[in-house]
Amino acid sequence: MSDLINPGLVLLDQDLGNTTEDVIRVLANTVHSEGRAENADALAADALAREAKNATGIPGGIGIPHCRSEAVTQATLVMARLHPPVDFGAKDGPADILFFIAAPAGADQAHLKLLSKLARSLMKKPFVASLREAETPERVVELVDDALGLGAPADAAPTADGAVAGSTAAATAVAGPNAVAQDNASRSAAPQGAGGPRRLVAVTACPTGIAHTYMAADSLKNTADDMGVELQVETQGSGGAARLDPAVIRNAEAVIFATDVDVRERSRFAGLPYIASAVKRGIDEPREMIDEALAAADNPDAKRVSGDQASASQTPDAAEGWGTRIRKAVMTGVSYMIPFVAAGGLLMALSFIIGDPIAVAEQADTILTTSSLGNLGDVSLGMYIAAVLFKIGNLSMSLLVPALAAYIAYGLADRPGIAPGFTVGLVANFMGAGFIGGIAGGLLAGLCAYWLTLPRLPRWLGSLMPVVIIPLLATLFAGGLMFFLIGGPIALFMEWLTSLLTGMTGASAIALGAVLGLMMCSDLGGPINKVAYSFAAAGLGAATVANTAPQEIMATVMAAGMVPPLGLALASTVLGRKYFTEQERENGKASWLLGASFISEGAIPFAAADPLRVLPASMLGGVVTGAMTMAFGVTSAAPHGGIWVFLVIGNFLGFIAAILAGTVVTAVTVIAFKHIGNARKRVAEATVSEPAPVNA
Repeated sequence: MSDLINPGLVLLDQDLGNTTEDVIRVLANTVHSEGRAENADALAADALAREAKNATGIPGGIGIPHCRSEAVTQATLVMARLHPPVDFGAKDGPADILFFIAAPAGADQAHLKLLSKLARSLMKKPFVASLREAETPERVVELVDDALGLGAPADAAPTADGAVAGSTAAATAVAGPNAVAQDNASRSAAPQGAGGPRRLVAVTACPTGIAHTYMAADSLKNTADDMGVELQVETQGSGGAARLDPAVIRNAEAVIFATDVDVRERSRFAGLPYIASAVKRGIDEPREMIDEALAAADNPDAKRVSGDQASASQTPDAAEGWGTRIRKAVMTGVSYMIPFVAAGGLLMALSFIIGDPIAVAEQADTILTTSSLGNLGDVSLGMYIAAVLFKIGNLSMSLLVPALAAYIAYGLADRPGIAPGFTVGLVANFMGAGFIGGIAGGLLAGLCAYWLTLPRLPRWLGSLMPVVIIPLLATLFAGGLMFFLIGGPIALFMEWLTSLLTGMTGASAIALGAVLGLMMCSDLGGPINKVAYSFAAAGLGAATVANTAPQEIMATVMAAGMVPPLGLALASTVLGRKYFTEQERENGKASWLLGASFISEGAIPFAAADPLRVLPASMLGGVVTGAMTMAFGVTSAAPHGGIWVFLVIGNFLGFIAAILAGTVVTAVTVIAFKHIGNARKRVAEATVSEPAPVNA
């Protein structure tokens, strides 16, 4: 593989045509003229067939057309610097730097190694800049050989004109597994000032973006610091995503996706090796994830983030099953829905504090159409402000189902799915299909939009697809099915369910509360928890003075969700300190506030360390709290906030009593489980293994 490219295979600042086909035919003829292919037309046909499947342009003005062909007799690289540039399908415009990879039909591994090593090198800005500045074909050959580990040693110093030496990872990929092992050993032995630390980037995201996102980020970052690895994390949470600097991404060796929802603008990481898992694994197994990411960086055959349009939607792995993809899309929808619920619900709750709840709910529309801030008439200023707040909140709540459907569709099809999803969500609202109709409609719209993005179309038609054709056809398909087929049955089911819940009293209401409490505490912010929360939040906007069942369900869900962190805080800081490590006792102090604020994820550090004791204890406490909350008839007009929204919680004393009962049950149960399992021995061993503090 030392003769991949020579000066005869370098074309600098040449006009090779105006289309992808023109350029590829010139490149194929170049390979043939150098005696490396038996038939230029056959090689061009194979390369164009590969190009038709997925465009090979990548960000930065780069194109990598490639193929395996029976016509190729020797693995070959052709480098072209185009003038003028030609569009190879990259989102940021045409390509002026082109590499044509031609591999023999049987050279599977060689083809993959060439593509992966070259793609990795082309993601490095200094290497691309050197290619653009090179004045002779011989200089280009030298740069490419160095980058692929085929020329000077990887640790050679930069040349006077700024050439960049090849990466150690690329060199070890060619040298084989023994060299990889030696290289890793040298990395570990060398001080950071010599070869520099390994560099990784990561993205963490969870459906709510409140706790998992940042816990996983902290866990990964702290572990990386301990391992001597330079890791920068982008948290795509409710506080907004602080985007990673593009330079940081370009310099990274691999990326870690620790997410339960889709990664925003995932194509920024195109070309990087990656590993992907649920966000919780970033909390539970940060060292393992970092080790896997480093191994992927050293493996030329590792999965890499795709930069083409089809793969740059939200699917992290082409091999991922449809069940997983649909689950993640639904979680994405819930994640984007929650801010509408939180804002709308809290504004409505605030309006009930300012004005009479019955009058505000019944007269808000009349007040706002007959009065204004400058002409209140017979309405008091407080009542007018309450009506304004109620209406804003009510309108926000009315977007719950459309937002849910829109972002489920977005999770499956990226931006082309948003418009069809919103529309079919409005249809579900119109038909009374509720949040179940929103989920079904969002899936239909997203799947239709996704399938419409798959065909490779002529450029003139492709430009119309995302803005005209896909929204039109996906909206017609999903909206039509909702009207003609599935909307009616779902609406009947929702009507039956609503009447059932409204009529629940006594033992049946208590049983419902127990089930909701069990769901809220079973996975601490995971999918089951989110199903229960979505069920409660979706009904909150339909609550009336006569029908308080939705507010009772909301109070039950919120109270039960507060129990796990509060129960573990009580156990670790008050009742059973000897059964918890020093770190767990510190986590327990923070869990008091997290639990009081209805952030179930505050119990995750405890569950990660001891799931077989913590989760059953949490679920038992949740069952007790859920049953008591329904039995006491507690209501909540707010969808979030914990004890801090006490002004809009009906029967607040019952609310507190239910939470205290569940908290005590959880704490006592987990301590009993730890006593049976001799957890004190684990704590003693952990304490002994902890290094003694070093005085500054």
